[in-house]
Amino acid sequence: MATVERITASIEKDLLQRFESYIAQQGYPTRSEAIKSLIRKALVEQEWQKGKDVAGAISLTYDHHKSGLLQKLTDTQHQFEKIIVCSQHVHLDHHNCMEVVMVRGKVTEIRKLLELLNAIKGIKHSTIMIGTVGKDVP
Repeated sequence: MATVERITASIEKDLLQRFESYIAQQGYPTRSEAIKSLIRKALVEQEWQKGKDVAGAISLTYDHHKSGLLQKLTDTQHQFEKIIVCSQHVHLDHHNCMEVVMVRGKVTEIRKLLELLNAIKGIKHSTIMIGTVGKDVP
């Protein structure tokens, strides 16, 4: 088990009150857990900025009736088979689908995949959830 270090921080009263409200809204049991979560988030963002081996999920929403969209989506994903771990396709309604593509690899490759997916005509929305492979984030 990791050694725990105790720290002290000086924070303006109004900032602390807002943080306490945030902690309650997010359901953290303690300030320490909230602070650790925010630190880990910052470390994951730093991994992405440095271009390390990372993980994430690309979410796409699209109208599957759009001519040629499914073929382009499949062709694009096949170009990146080395970084795509898996994908999940969900039918939202008669016209709209969501696909979540789990990825792991270099940031540059993941961002290139996202750019190409975004460029496919018929994609209504896309977003990426950045994650970590866990090596550099305790």
